[in-house]
Amino acid sequence: MRQVLLQPDFEAWREAAREALHSGYAPQDLDLQDATASASLALSLDTGEAPTGTSFPRPHTSQAFLETAVFAAANRNPDRWNLLYRILYRLQTDRVLLSQESDPDVAELLRLSAQVQREIHQMQVFVQFRKVLRAGELVLSDHRPVVLDETLPPPSPNQPEPHHLVLATPTPFGTNKTELEQCLPAEPPPNQPPAPDEDCEYFIAWYQPEHRILPLAAPFFAKRFAILRWTILTPDAIISWNPVSKTLTSAPGIPRETAPSEEELEDLWRTHYAEIATPIPLNPVPKPKPRVLPMAPRTQPKQSAEPFVPPHPTLRSIQEALPTCRGCDLYRHATQVVPGRGPAHAPLLIVGEQPGDQEDLQGLPFVGPAGKLLDRTLAELDIDRSLLFVTNAVKHFKFVQRGKLRIHQNPRLSELTACRPWLQAEIATLKPRVVLCLGASASKSLLGGSFGLMRDRGKVHSTPFADKVIATFHPSAILRAPDEKARHQMLEHFKTDLAHAAHLALKPAATAV
Repeated sequence: MRQVLLQPDFEAWREAAREALHSGYAPQDLDLQDATASASLALSLDTGEAPTGTSFPRPHTSQAFLETAVFAAANRNPDRWNLLYRILYRLQTDRVLLSQESDPDVAELLRLSAQVQREIHQMQVFVQFRKVLRAGELVLSDHRPVVLDETLPPPSPNQPEPHHLVLATPTPFGTNKTELEQCLPAEPPPNQPPAPDEDCEYFIAWYQPEHRILPLAAPFFAKRFAILRWTILTPDAIISWNPVSKTLTSAPGIPRETAPSEEELEDLWRTHYAEIATPIPLNPVPKPKPRVLPMAPRTQPKQSAEPFVPPHPTLRSIQEALPTCRGCDLYRHATQVVPGRGPAHAPLLIVGEQPGDQEDLQGLPFVGPAGKLLDRTLAELDIDRSLLFVTNAVKHFKFVQRGKLRIHQNPRLSELTACRPWLQAEIATLKPRVVLCLGASASKSLLGGSFGLMRDRGKVHSTPFADKVIATFHPSAILRAPDEKARHQMLEHFKTDLAHAAHLALKPAATAV
């Protein structure tokens, strides 16, 4: 008997089995085993002893056998390679063998295949992607933000249920859900494949399967989470998805006996990132009906509103120029641009995230539910709104259509950056004493992408754009609080920060003696 050492891979077995059939090796002549050392991974047959079986120069098999064998090959059963070769050898002379489910070899093949398919289904249910935190990004609880796949009602009874990917971020006030968007391509260097834009978040997951199922399970995640950039880490292999090039790639796994903690998982991912960043293309899994993946979107140049901002801006020239802005794509779907509003020399500038549904329809900032809450709070604090200038970091309403409803979407960092020249022009024109940013998006527009609202709200920051910048909650976040207790706590923080900003902005200037 000759021993053949194989990589734990179905294609490796097919190559060795084809050579064995050509040479006339009967099943009893061979012992097919997984290689146990990297030096033994070569696929070769020792021909020191003559084979005793029948040679099949042109071996054949059926599609049904290949489809079942792919799953059985992922099973960790140590005798699976010998079982597959034994059935393949018998199929050369008995083409209806697979229909005999009472045959011991066929029954064992079906059992191994069923075990693997059950575990693939379990993996599809239990794998959960977590967001990789950027440098300096603060977490507000013991857990990282996770991706949720929420099923929406189908548009009609005959259509499949659409899926809605959201990022669930734990906070002290409950879970905040934001819709996840398509990862867009960066502008690649010449002769380089397309790569995700730097704004794209990265998501990772750990799974410890009983069998070697990751290559078989990966196409499901590539389809279900196609818009995201993600990596699944297992002890056997690491597989990553590039949402721009629509490709799956693999790298060596991370052998360990226990699941890592959330922080440890990020450390493991960063440690192995060099291997993930230059990975091996994943061999496609044989399928009876291959699915053609859509082409990657064309690379778009960096967008900016700067060419549309007047060279020497005034409030009037800014408002006249804003409707002409094509600095990003948000103008394509919004009803109209929403400029800022207030006196020309307002001491306090309030910056929101973006217009909402009512603001988009009326063309005025803070006139919807969030604006009404802002007005009530100003009245309680005895602050005259007519002394304030209110605007938004992004000037067009970003939303997704859900039937007749338009659901708010958070602007991307690239959209905040593209629209920043308008906000800078407003600040330069108004010269306010204090800028109060409402919400994380507006804060990051002036204070950078690593700014943490829960960590730094209420503090006075100095920036190149304004000497005093304070951040607090957005009124819409207060309205979306999960319960009355959280809503009350957020509202009290909001009042405190608003009163602090107003005091700094509206107090009389000190007079030199």
